[in-house]
Parts: sequence; C-alpha cells; structure tokens
Amino acid sequence: MRNCIISLAAISSLRGAAAWTGRSHGAVASPPPSFVLSIRGGANEYETKFEGVKCSVIEKASKKIEEARRKIVDEGSAIPDFGSKADEICNAAIEEYAKSAPLESEGSSASSAYARKLAELESSLDAPLQVLYLRQLALLRESALASYKSASKASDASDYEAMLAADAQFLRGAESASRKSSDWTYDAERSALQSVMSDFASTSKKLAETQVQSSQQQSTAMQFLQHQQQMIQQLQMQLYGQSSPWNMAMAYRIPDTNFNLQGSYQQGRANLQLSCVPDEYAPMLGPNGFTNGVGPGNLGLSLNLSI
Repeated sequence: MRNCIISLAAISSLRGAAAWTGRSHGAVASPPPSFVLSIRGGANEYETKFEGVKCSVIEKASKKIEEARRKIVDEGSAIPDFGSKADEICNAAIEEYAKSAPLESEGSSASSAYARKLAELESSLDAPLQVLYLRQLALLRESALASYKSASKASDASDYEAMLAADAQFLRGAESASRKSSDWTYDAERSALQSVMSDFASTSKKLAETQVQSSQQQSTAMQFLQHQQQMIQQLQMQLYGQSSPWNMAMAYRIPDTNFNLQGSYQQGRANLQLSCVPDEYAPMLGPNGFTNGVGPGNLGLSLNLSI
C-alpha cells in the first residue's frame, strides 16, 4: 500500500514538471483581456473626437461652398479667381481642424486617427469644389466659343487667329479657376473647345466655298444668256438689216364703236392690230364725244428709245 502511494506521488510530480516545461517553452502569453479593451477603447475615443471636429469644420466650410454653388450653377456666371477662393476655403478648414491636433504624449493611436480624419476632411471639401470647378470650365468654354464666333464673323481675321484668341481666353480663365495644390485639370474641356472650333471653322469654310461656287454658276449662266441674246440680235440684223433704236406704240378707239386700233413700231418693224373690245368707259364720255375723265380705255401711248 505504501508503494502505491509513492508511485502516485511520483507520477503527479512528473505531470507537474511537464506542464511547467510546456508553459515555459511555448508561445508568449497573451495580455489580459482588460489591457486589450483599454487600448481599443482609447482608439474609439480618438476616432469619435476627431470625427466631431471634422463634421464641425465641414459645416462651416459648406456655407461658403453653397454661396459659390449659387453663383456658378443657379446664376450661370463664372467666379473670378475661383481657384484661389477654393484654396482659401480648404486652408481655413484645415487650420481650424489643426487646432485639435493631439499631443505627443497621447501616443500613436491619436496621431493615426488624426491623420485619417484629416484626409477625410480634405476629400470631403475637395469633391464639391471640383464639381463647381468643372461647371465653371463649361461656362468658360461657352464664353470662349461665343467670342470665337463673333470674332470670325465681325472681322476680316482668319479663323486660325480667332481660334488662338478664344483658346487663350479659355486658358486664362481655366488657370485662375484651378487650385494650385490639387490634381484639377482642364485638358478635357480645352480639347473639347478646340474640337468644336475646328468643326465650326470647317463648316464655315464649306459654306463659303458653296457660296463662291453658286456665284460662279450664276455668273456663267448670265454670260451664257448674254451670249445667246447677242446671237439673236446678230441673226435679226442678218434677216431684217440694221434695226432702229426707236420703239413706239399707240392705241385708238373709234368713237361710238367697240373697235380698238393698236399700232406699234419696234426694231424697224411696224405692226397694226384692230380688235373689238367693249368700251367700259362709255359713261365717262360727254355729249360731244369728249371725255369727262382720262382712263386706259381712251388713252394709250408709249415711247421706248433703245440706244
């Protein structure tokens, strides 16, 4: 019986030694749960703190952004030096946010949360300002295109010079509307403007060419008609001899009859015609055959002299 008790004690000692050896050579022991929760709670505390500061700063900046939106979108007018004004809004917001910067003693968790919220703040301000920037570029493009059209029509300058002037006007406006510390670009709007001006110049050139061709065709047709008229006159001279420059015509109605006598002399030929036409002006005749008024029924005389 005593031997059994000694054996059990030895086995228990061996198990205890093995367990101690396993703990000493195994992985590093994890920290107590209370330590982990304290770290996580601090990070959430910094996130909440800087999120509140960020929302407050954005609310103040959004008032200035709304004023710019009404000017550009609602009124449809470009803001001079929009780029510098956008930089002022962003810089003022960042300075306001920087007042809540963490101390070095607060550790890396506070610095990391501060940097994340600062990046979110810059992105939240840059996005609506860039939308207004693109709208302003569209207004500048329309203004430059209108200047190009008016310059190409009102002056004798070439389309190329008008295109250069309009492109320079857009470039000046786009440069002043761009933020210096951002990736805003106006290359797409400038390319679109140049493409529209090129198409307009091509259309105008084709229209001018069509008008010139039409004028040339009309001139050719007039020359052909004049040539045909000269040929007819030459044939008449060959058939009837030299024509007279005098052209005369007269008409006479025989009193108290419906007979009307017409005579004409044109290009050396005389023509006499007798027609029966009712006298519509008989009530205007007096008792002795004289007229009480002058009308086309009792007066017809014309004289043409061609030199």
